[in-house]
Amino acid sequence: MTTTLARRGGTPVRTKPFPTWPQFGDIERENLLAVLDSGVWSEPAGGSFVQQFERGFAQVSGATHGIAVMNGTVSLMLTLRAMGVGSGDEVIVPAYTFLATASTVLEVNALPVFADIDPETYCLDPDAVEAAITPRTKAIIPVHLGGHPADMDRLCAIAARHGLRIIEDAAHAHGAVWNGKPVGSWGDAGSFSMQASKNVNSGEGGIVTTNDPELADVVTSLRNCGRVKGGVWYEHWRLGGNYRITEFQAAVLVGQLTRFEAQRAQRDANGRFLNAGLAEIEGIQPQRRDPRTEIHGHHLYGFRYDASAFQGLTRAAFVEALRAEGIPCGPGYSVPLNRQPLFTERAFDVRATGWDPNHAPTRFESLDLPSTQVICDEVVMMPQSVLLGDERDMEDIVTAVQKIRAAVDRDGSDVTGPVA
Repeated sequence: MTTTLARRGGTPVRTKPFPTWPQFGDIERENLLAVLDSGVWSEPAGGSFVQQFERGFAQVSGATHGIAVMNGTVSLMLTLRAMGVGSGDEVIVPAYTFLATASTVLEVNALPVFADIDPETYCLDPDAVEAAITPRTKAIIPVHLGGHPADMDRLCAIAARHGLRIIEDAAHAHGAVWNGKPVGSWGDAGSFSMQASKNVNSGEGGIVTTNDPELADVVTSLRNCGRVKGGVWYEHWRLGGNYRITEFQAAVLVGQLTRFEAQRAQRDANGRFLNAGLAEIEGIQPQRRDPRTEIHGHHLYGFRYDASAFQGLTRAAFVEALRAEGIPCGPGYSVPLNRQPLFTERAFDVRATGWDPNHAPTRFESLDLPSTQVICDEVVMMPQSVLLGDERDMEDIVTAVQKIRAAVDRDGSDVTGPVA
């Protein structure tokens, strides 16, 4: 293999593509045709695939109830509503996550209060959470970032002391296990996404998991136009909506679950391999795997990149060089949520949340979240499909980073320009 970087005309470490996503086969095809031919395309009309998926995914998540919904955003929003969260309430969330973790809080007219994260796991820092609690705090939404569980032992203890609810945002963490229990069964409820990039997917979709039968009944009612179990079809007890998924989506998801266990094991093993290999390279710090993380969900594989250890080579230039070597990667979330225009421009009515615009947590642009900013500035992410490769594929990733490291040591930081 040439030592010249591919970005400068050398031979890439690999030209073979990594596994593609989504992965599907005969079972999804057969299930879809079964729904099509039956003429029963929705659960209320008598379909069975939605219930099959709900039971199967609840079992994966260690929960007694699963309520399938349109998407992961809806699963968060309906759970907040079912818990009675609304105007005048505060919900503690991280700023290093997808928008929906915070925007759904606004959708129920509550206030998202941003707390800092652990710079090694990228998940909510329990100390920062406890410091953010006020008499108005109603709930905490920890995000299992990239598939690594948040510290649910400490967060559940904090919630119990203060009488708070916990909704686990597990959109990245299908099948992750923390300290003996799957995520989605630690808090009052778990929220999962089945969007096209997710580790179990139907293009769009989501599910709420819970061990609380009363909460399950309310979420079920809200997703089904306010109807109640055993009630008359055109009788509506709550202000709900049609947030159901179709039998077609559920048919795909039932098929996806048949290969999930093997995929989960492959991602977890490959994540461990990459952690060991990349940690040996100066300037690369993989997301720390807490010893209580028995299974990492690995929707993403992430590591911190220290530009100073690469003679000032910017993260953007490093990503460009790594992609040229045949390794799919990107910068992850580069802007904290509190600095997104939605929040800095106040593109919503703060007063609807029950707070004056001068209330400290609403001065979003001036919040001090140093660890969040560091992770936004330094992290490089790879998609979960990369971890479905074999060990040789993982070796190529380590080799590609080593190649860039060697080029920097040899040529300095100007390693991405054209050959002189």
